[in-house]
Amino acid sequence: MAEHAHTSVLSPAEAQQLAQDAAAAMWSRDHAAQALGMAIAEVAPGTSRLTMTVRQDMVNGHAICHGGMLFALADTAFAYACNSYNRNTVASACSIDFLAPAHLGDSLVAVAVERAQSGRSGVYDVSVSTAAGKTVALFRGKSARIQGEVIASFAQA
Repeated sequence: MAEHAHTSVLSPAEAQQLAQDAAAAMWSRDHAAQALGMAIAEVAPGTSRLTMTVRQDMVNGHAICHGGMLFALADTAFAYACNSYNRNTVASACSIDFLAPAHLGDSLVAVAVERAQSGRSGVYDVSVSTAAGKTVALFRGKSARIQGEVIASFAQA
């Protein structure tokens, strides 16, 4: 995991608490993730793990999970990982490789990990797998830090 100047003054416990508080603030208004049935399984500085079960309304005409749903899960895990330092951060670019199909009823797990952080930019990798461990997609997101803090911006809304 990359070192961050803005977290170096925090103890590991304080950095973890900040990551959890930022995630809670985001989740309170993340209607898209909630509507898709996602859940935050874990968040820590620079990383997150989200889950989602493939529902009937997520299956495409090939009877497999729509790629957009896999992308949404990966992108959401990316968002929680890169906002875990309580600094407003958005995607500047991302890509996904679909490796295997997910099916109706599959429990999916997206794990986002920070790979690099420099200035206002970051790079994160997200793997999306079934609960049984089959990798179905790999996602890479590039982040850009914008003005403000996650918790403060949600408190002001």
